[in-house]
Amino acid sequence: MGGMASDMDKVFKALADPSRRRLLDSLRRTDGQTLGQLCGQLAMARQSATQHLAVLVEANLISTVRRGREKLHYLNPVPIHEIQQRWIAPFEEPRLRVLDAIRRQAEEPTMDKPNFVYVTYIHSTPERVWHALTDADLTAEYWGHSNVSDWQVGSRWEHRRTDGSNIADGVGTVLESNPPTRLVITFEEPGGTTTGEASTVTFDIEPYQEIVRLTVTHERLASREDLEAVSAGWPAVLANLKSLLETGHALPQAPWEMHAELRAAQMARNDPS
Repeated sequence: MGGMASDMDKVFKALADPSRRRLLDSLRRTDGQTLGQLCGQLAMARQSATQHLAVLVEANLISTVRRGREKLHYLNPVPIHEIQQRWIAPFEEPRLRVLDAIRRQAEEPTMDKPNFVYVTYIHSTPERVWHALTDADLTAEYWGHSNVSDWQVGSRWEHRRTDGSNIADGVGTVLESNPPTRLVITFEEPGGTTTGEASTVTFDIEPYQEIVRLTVTHERLASREDLEAVSAGWPAVLANLKSLLETGHALPQAPWEMHAELRAAQMARNDPS
């Protein structure tokens, strides 16, 4: 509990500064910006922006992804969502949910498709992390679904249930496969089309001495509702993966059970009628 309180303290401290809130607002409008782009939009000196961004990264409000020589900054909505769930939802949820739905409907036509970026550090090797992401038996153990493919570029992959039904709740195509450092796949529901509108998931695996930095980037999500779903799903899956690789055991309670209703609704869409 002390660690959770400390993390929340960092979030509130980061949000207390108006300059840092402006940086978050800028990323909310246009995600995936470089340092130069952020400075240009906010008329902020690079040194000041770098210092503020470091505080936001430490609070896990921003994630960074390297693309060649550039470092892109992405808004991480998870800590803010946790504040909303803990401090707002229990008191005003019914009324605020209606108001939020109205706001989203008004804003949706003008918004670009949202992205989600999550970074975690695992005491493991790139080879073991790659194996855990691509092995059907291991994914079944920590994800509750088996990811089935030969993981060659152009191949199909399926996110199959482990209850014996073999129902796939997600499908897609392997776009890049560079073991053990990078995997890019499309991700969509069965019956969808792969015409360029499907969302894409990128796994970047970077070794750092005895640990691994795993960055998951889920891009071109269709709606804010999809962003909310993956914002709950990816942290749960990756927490279980981290536990499995570091301790040899998945977490004693499946972390996605905290969002059981959301998960059940998603799976129900793919059940035979």
